[in-house]
Amino acid sequence: MDYDYIVVGAGSAGAVVANRLSADPRNKVLLLEAGPASHPWSRVPVGFAKLIANPAANWLYSAEPEANTNGRRIPVPRGRLLGGSSSINGLAFVRGQAQDFDTWAQMGNQGWSYESVLPYFKRMESWEGGDDRFRGHGGPLRITNPRPTDPFCATVIKAAAEVGIAHNPDYNGARQDGIAMSQATISSGRRMSTAACYLEPIRKRPNLHIETGALGEGLLFEGKRCVGVRYSMGGGRREARAAREVIVSGGSINSPQLLELSGIGQPERLKALGIDVHHALPGVGENLRDHYAPRTRWTVGAKGITYNDTGRGLGLVGQALRYAFTGKGLLGMVAAPLRAFVRSREGLEAPDLLLGWVPMFTEAGPKGPKIARESGVTCYAHPMRPESKGHIHITSADPGKPPAINFNFLSAEADAALTVRAVRIARAIMTASAMAPLKIKEAAPGADKVADDEILDWVKKSAETTYHPVGTCKMGNDAMAVVDPQLRVHGIAGLRIADASIMPTLTSGNTNAPSIMIGEKAADLVLNG
Repeated sequence: MDYDYIVVGAGSAGAVVANRLSADPRNKVLLLEAGPASHPWSRVPVGFAKLIANPAANWLYSAEPEANTNGRRIPVPRGRLLGGSSSINGLAFVRGQAQDFDTWAQMGNQGWSYESVLPYFKRMESWEGGDDRFRGHGGPLRITNPRPTDPFCATVIKAAAEVGIAHNPDYNGARQDGIAMSQATISSGRRMSTAACYLEPIRKRPNLHIETGALGEGLLFEGKRCVGVRYSMGGGRREARAAREVIVSGGSINSPQLLELSGIGQPERLKALGIDVHHALPGVGENLRDHYAPRTRWTVGAKGITYNDTGRGLGLVGQALRYAFTGKGLLGMVAAPLRAFVRSREGLEAPDLLLGWVPMFTEAGPKGPKIARESGVTCYAHPMRPESKGHIHITSADPGKPPAINFNFLSAEADAALTVRAVRIARAIMTASAMAPLKIKEAAPGADKVADDEILDWVKKSAETTYHPVGTCKMGNDAMAVVDPQLRVHGIAGLRIADASIMPTLTSGNTNAPSIMIGEKAADLVLNG
């Protein structure tokens, strides 16, 4: 089993890398994915609700209890099938702002400024309209932009205007500021995952071999060069060798796990687990960041406004028929169809807070969340670029045992203050006069929670992540960096990492779009040597 390139992980970035490397018929490429090829719900947009707690397509990780989660184990869902998390996520398409990537470049990562990565964002997308300076039209990933005709969304946009937040028709264009309908990886009512857009069209390439149900257990080395991968599949162990490079694209949880299982990481931690140290690299598993987001909840007295009224009983039958004929409605919606990028205070160069609205209440069900009887709206709110950093490390040499995830949420003082400010802005919008016809009442945190410490206490008891872990194999040239700006693992030849784990800092918003961009750029870096 000899190949030119081996890609470990067929997720948001890995599927892209495999597509671009195999475009040259002279390159023999192996793509390994631990999960199955697909799941019936992965093509239906609302399938994210069916897959968020489904072990058939989800790793179902959870974080370790910590003080600022009030001792709770926060769920950390990650896609476990072709397309990775792009096959189970909430489908929002958010590049981030120019400042994010310029910051990476200023940290010493040459070639990662906004001007440098913009061509990759344009190359990957197919977008109708927009400014050609910023948007692409011929890429494999089809992006749609719903109109603000929904009565609830239109009302919130008016309410936001009352508190100084203007409507922005393209937050992935010239500027991010403002409130807008969510651009989504949905086309003709179907999820546009990297499995659908980057792998399905090329599955018959004779030089691309895709193995599913293949769990990476370790990297193979000759001295300080990576020459292949050891993996389990169908109850047996296999090895595959790469003549040129191995590209690890397991994501922010699985990529550092595979490195540590292979003896790359913090020596004392590895020795304690009985793992031979192949290469000391202290940054492996460190620098973990995610968005820690409280969900404010608002009851809606007006009828027919939320999916709690129109998506239950006979209404659900109607929604199913609407989806079957138009691809729209509840079954065809993005997880949060409305979002706002706002500034916590005057004088900032760019937005630093994100708010997102879901026009319904959900409640726990035996197979994941289900639509609640009570009619309401959920609005999550959080800082976009948190400074709190945690870590992910294996606790066993067993590849089948999940690593320990420690987010260390709100450990940076600024994160706590900005989270409270985000909740207050959500409150200001939801209580603006434009919302009066919807008969809105605050259910959580509750109108009685007024002081900062009261709001913060509620956050610690109830907040979840927005499923955007990054940074655990960060890019840079400092002592804690894992890869260089060409995504090559420091000190190991023939090995790169291409996924969200290489992000030095969080991008301003959802991380799927920048992860795909990383895959696009990584492929060029590999092909250009």
